Amino acid sequence: MQQQSRQPDLVEGSLPVFVFPTELFFYADDQASHKQVLTLYNPYEFALKFKVLCTAPNKYAVVDATGAVKPQCCVDIVIRHRDVRACHYGVIDKFRLQVSEQSQRKALGKKEVMATLLPSSAQEPLNPRPQEEERRMKEQLADSVFFEQTAFQTESRPVSGGPSLLTVLLGMVCMAALMLPTLGEQESTVPLYLHLSVNKKLVAAYVLGLLTMVILRT
Repeated sequence: MQQQSRQPDLVEGSLPVFVFPTELFFYADDQASHKQVLTLYNPYEFALKFKVLCTAPNKYAVVDATGAVKPQCCVDIVIRHRDVRACHYGVIDKFRLQVSEQSQRKALGKKEVMATLLPSSAQEPLNPRPQEEERRMKEQLADSVFFEQTAFQTESRPVSGGPSLLTVLLGMVCMAALMLPTLGEQESTVPLYLHLSVNKKLVAAYVLGLLTMVILRT
């Protein structure tokens, strides 16, 4: 009987959800701010499952977008902005944290968190949004479409601007090695110590092939 009394007997969507902070700000000129943490609290006597949804899931990487929170515990959800571009300045996206009891499928509660990308940390709002402005923004975003946020276990790798200098130099060395005379060639003006065996040339060709694949992928 005691265990039954701890099970949530709630109408779908009626369970209060406790999340901090309730609004995220990312700053283009502050790389440290590109990674934010949402803390989901579970003050109840029963465990909760959670799922993170987003109106723009392609712009963010979320570690552990789904999971569980033990009774009277909390969990940190890491959110990284991975599409910091000027065209996204001032755009308000929304995250929805949806919770349910572990033995049920229906969503017992949900909480929405706004996320905004600003060009500079100097534009950080000194005061919370006025109640009227916040109400208006919530009304404008009330019909937002949410999508499931793909979970990322590792941080996204920055896009490379091209092959590194070391890769290029190593490739040139391999090409030079292939152009040198093969050991045993008689008619050559190149000193004998620069003649390479067939095995060494095969190694140089193999390494050059690997480097070519790396350069093409960057």
